[in-house]
Amino acid sequence: MRTTNIGGKEIQLRANPLALLYYKQEFDRDLIADFIELKDLEAIQHGDFSKFDMLAIFRFAYAMNRAATPKDAGPNFEQWLSELDSVGLDDPDWLLAVFDEAVEGFFRSGQSAPPKNQKSK
Repeated sequence: MRTTNIGGKEIQLRANPLALLYYKQEFDRDLIADFIELKDLEAIQHGDFSKFDMLAIFRFAYAMNRAATPKDAGPNFEQWLSELDSVGLDDPDWLLAVFDEAVEGFFRSGQSAPPKNQKSK
């Protein structure tokens, strides 16, 4: 879990199964499929943003924010967006926080520390 500032508001992000559920419930789409589609856009690396979907980044942030505070039902996506004052689209910090949390939370290598009292192989 991490915290970032989006539009003057501190936002907690957590990439976990609840984020996948909230994304599906709110947008009737699959978060992983949307993330992979966005992540694979090689054109962005060459300065072509014509296929870049900025709202997708906000959708990821929304779902991961809901997952960070699951007991708080929170607003729907439109209301959540309206609570963000001015968003610096040129500010890489919050954009990287959203991407990093998604990558670290959803695309782990599968390696974890062995349980206590067990040696790793």
